[in-house]
Amino acid sequence: MKIYNTLSKKKEDFVPIDGNNVSMYTCGPTVYHYAHIGNLRSYIMEDVLEKELRFEGYNVKRVMNITDVGHLSSDADTGEDKMLKGAKREHKTVMEIAKFYTDAFFNDCAKLNIKTPDVVEPATNCIDEFIRMIEKLIEDDYAYLAGGNVYFDTSKLDEYYTLSSHNSDDLMVGVRDDVEEDNNKKNKTDFVLWFTKSKFDDQELKWDSPWGVGYPGWHIECSCISIKHLGERLDLHCGGIDNIFPHHTNEIAQSEAFLGHKWCNYWFHVHHLNDKQGKMSKSKGDFLTVSLLEEKGYDPIVYRMFCLQSHYRKPLEFSFEVLDSVKAGYIKLRKKISSLDRNGGKVDSQTVESYKNKFIEVVGNDINTASGITIIYDVLKDDVNDATKIAVIDEFDKVLSLNLTVPYEEDNSTGIDEELETYINSMIEKRKEAKKAKDFATADSIRDELASKGIILKDTREGTTWTKA
Repeated sequence: MKIYNTLSKKKEDFVPIDGNNVSMYTCGPTVYHYAHIGNLRSYIMEDVLEKELRFEGYNVKRVMNITDVGHLSSDADTGEDKMLKGAKREHKTVMEIAKFYTDAFFNDCAKLNIKTPDVVEPATNCIDEFIRMIEKLIEDDYAYLAGGNVYFDTSKLDEYYTLSSHNSDDLMVGVRDDVEEDNNKKNKTDFVLWFTKSKFDDQELKWDSPWGVGYPGWHIECSCISIKHLGERLDLHCGGIDNIFPHHTNEIAQSEAFLGHKWCNYWFHVHHLNDKQGKMSKSKGDFLTVSLLEEKGYDPIVYRMFCLQSHYRKPLEFSFEVLDSVKAGYIKLRKKISSLDRNGGKVDSQTVESYKNKFIEVVGNDINTASGITIIYDVLKDDVNDATKIAVIDEFDKVLSLNLTVPYEEDNSTGIDEELETYINSMIEKRKEAKKAKDFATADSIRDELASKGIILKDTREGTTWTKA
């Protein structure tokens, strides 16, 4: 196994600390809203990484947090708590919001064949652990109290920017919000470990602490939850590329200050999913979800296939035209595999093993899933019998999880053939572009044209859906 390590900025042989046992931590969702498909790209690729490790014979223990408190609307420790923002939006309690969107997240993961991690820990379960870590950081002079909040003092570290390759001039005051600088900080890179005081009077979730009633900062939770379940030395930490700075940078700072030694050996980061306007983000208002893809007639596994056809370290641009192409290719592949006779001969175990080794060599080289998918077509063209082909593809699908050998059945639930469905989705995209250009006459004509074919459009906050009249 070779992995590109963000820490060293190069591809390295993956060598676990404890022989065949791998400790793996992945940053989980902040459960204040539905996950959009850009978020889910990271979880898909982390899922493939875990499954490839298991496929190669490693024993993996994977831990993931659920952020149900502490993540502010700016990554620079400013703005309101995202969970409180969600509760205000929907007139519910924070814990009601957390429960609903945690369930929604794992429901989306199930549709995408993403395995649930071995341990899933909400931040609100670990308040005592957070307080103990902060107490030790203060005791060891890595943290200080100012203005009612506890801050980590980044000036105590020689290599604060080792993961991100930033420098102090790169740091913006507010990453996502227009905010004022926090004058309580000794250094502008310092970050909050524990919040208190009147600024947070509307914060629903608060706990007693040695520094007053308040709640933890976002960064502290991943360090504590990882150490709680995986110990003081971590093999592999994963997340989206936007987590590198400041979140993962701050995790390293506080963890290594607390432990007194190096904490994590390998850092795995998945690049953004973009649309034509740039990075897909909830802050824009409208965003694509798994449910919306389903409403538009896409099997969520088609989106998984879309992600696997690109390398995780490259930006990936989403469009419905490309997704339609992936869908057509996926259906064709599923039909071809379904046409094979599972009882067509005796399985050639030597051929299966040979293809497994080839797959490991390719996919194990920094999770090259696109090349792994290419090998499937090599298998189908091979002159071995059908039973052997199915056995090989079964093995590959332990990692790819594309339902490749599940018998394919035509979905006629819409009563619309594949060609018309592709046309409908392309016209919806054209209408969207027309509306952006304020060409409402064209947008209306597209709606009317589809209506004449019995297709009714409905505009929602998450995009345009269609139904058959």
